[in-house]
Amino acid sequence: MAKAARPLFIGLCAVLLASCASFSTPPETFDLAPPRTASIQGASRAQLLIPEPTAIRTLDSQQIAIMPTSLTVEYLPRAQWTDRLPRLVQLRLLEAFQNTGRAGAAGVPGQGLAIDYQIVTELRRFEISLESGSAVVEISVKALNDQTGQVRAAQIFQSSVPLTGSGNAASVLALNAAFANVTDQIVGWTLRLV
Repeated sequence: MAKAARPLFIGLCAVLLASCASFSTPPETFDLAPPRTASIQGASRAQLLIPEPTAIRTLDSQQIAIMPTSLTVEYLPRAQWTDRLPRLVQLRLLEAFQNTGRAGAAGVPGQGLAIDYQIVTELRRFEISLESGSAVVEISVKALNDQTGQVRAAQIFQSSVPLTGSGNAASVLALNAAFANVTDQIVGWTLRLV
């Protein structure tokens, strides 16, 4: 091959490889279902701020966590959340409080509410546990008085839902059910507390 043609050949190969890569199958993208609120008891006139939950790096992404053992983390193949998981949980919790119609108001930082309480959360578990064959969601919650900075109360909420099928959709369905259970617990507890 002539020296002048070699750079052209290499460039053509690079373009062909890039175009082949662009035809790869995109990952399935999943959302958390809008929270149900019909069975939630309690009411409050308090205005609530829902900050983004804290989470370890394995949960602070769009990837969907799988725990083959209690010490190993993998991710659901070719699957992702619609947004970073902490942001998604924050917005679904906000939606749950708003949907009840039983809170004075609920918002996220930057919305200019006169806040009574911050509902501070930490994602501890949000995964498919292969050891137990279930979806596990565990969220730690603190109700923080925004005026005094004191924690009114703190609690850990957890739900485990068995997997009833195989594949990405079945895994996400179980995670949605576990998250819905935890959301109901958090919203009910908060409205009774504040």
